[in-house]
Amino acid sequence: MKMKPGEFIALSACSMTLTALGIDIMLPAFGEIRQHFGLSPESTATAQIISFFFMGQIAQIVFGALSDRFGRLSILRIGFPLYIIGGVAAAVAPDLELMLAARFLAGMGASAVFMTTIAGVRDRFVGDRMARTMSLIFTIFLFTPVLAPFLGLAILAVSTWQMLFLTPPLFAVIVFLWSLRLEESLPVEQRIPLNWKSISQSVRKVLSNREFLRYTGVTTLLFTALSSYVASSEHIVGEIYGRPELFAWIFAGIGMLMSLFSLLNSHLSSRYGARRTIRWLLILYTVVAGFLLICTFTAGDPPDIALFFGAVALLMAINLAVEPNSSALALEPMGDSAGMASAIYGTSFFFIGASLGSVISHLMVASVFPLVLSIFVIGLMTILLVFSDLLHVGKES
Repeated sequence: MKMKPGEFIALSACSMTLTALGIDIMLPAFGEIRQHFGLSPESTATAQIISFFFMGQIAQIVFGALSDRFGRLSILRIGFPLYIIGGVAAAVAPDLELMLAARFLAGMGASAVFMTTIAGVRDRFVGDRMARTMSLIFTIFLFTPVLAPFLGLAILAVSTWQMLFLTPPLFAVIVFLWSLRLEESLPVEQRIPLNWKSISQSVRKVLSNREFLRYTGVTTLLFTALSSYVASSEHIVGEIYGRPELFAWIFAGIGMLMSLFSLLNSHLSSRYGARRTIRWLLILYTVVAGFLLICTFTAGDPPDIALFFGAVALLMAINLAVEPNSSALALEPMGDSAGMASAIYGTSFFFIGASLGSVISHLMVASVFPLVLSIFVIGLMTILLVFSDLLHVGKES
């Protein structure tokens, strides 16, 4: 690798940041977008701006097969232009429908960048070392939700929401030029021919692996909760709680805690291993979710703003701490099918998770109960998945 490890981690984090920046920076502009397109202040339609971006990640399944055949760099260099074109088109779209189509295109570009970044890490690292590297990448990556809302507010103070939408594609141009220093991580002799037989064999190999399915399921369930919260966060703070002036501070505070938990996870996974760490994190997640559900039942819906966002901050932080472990455990056994595995993994948690999350967001017109209940159910389901892993290992031994 021509790059030193520190530069590789920084570039990987910036590449993955394009996904977060394409979401977080836009949230403060939702009020102006509602006015621009003639929507009511209570409308949840703006959440689709986030959901369609996430659903564009379904293209990962195609990019995964292509990256296993042509290498990671060629797909990475397709993803950047798609992201940039989609971002510019969304900024100048004359109506909400065309904006959503452009956001879907940008999501496709982000999916290529995201998938090849994860596959590139998998090509270079395995096991707990991969989990630690992913945690370091996510720690840098997660500073985006801390800074993006304030950057969005600063841009809105001096310009329009259209300029705010142009900021992610401008940043993508810089990262694209930086990525030209990367070397290919998939040797030619390890590439898989691009034909139906080889693709179907690769897909069957991935989908027949219990380990992969188990931890992809964990990530997909957790992302359902995360995507629903992110897409609805501006509506929850501004409309349900009626405190729009607090939005940037709340979102940034949660992002800061998420970064700290991701860094903490890099130490925990190194010391105790990814499997043990993920189990204890998910137990804590479910306990906090159960506490919030009880408070919502007993104290009223919505519960006290400090209680609700304190619990949500902890839940979202645990959520992001779990992801590097679940991705490492899902992809570790995939070997030369890492590109296809990364594609199926990303398609599952982005597309399926975002689709389910959009249903939850649609239900949160004047209540946070749909989100609170969903998070608790998700916690129970993830615990069943990770402890079924323990039972399976026990039977094998």
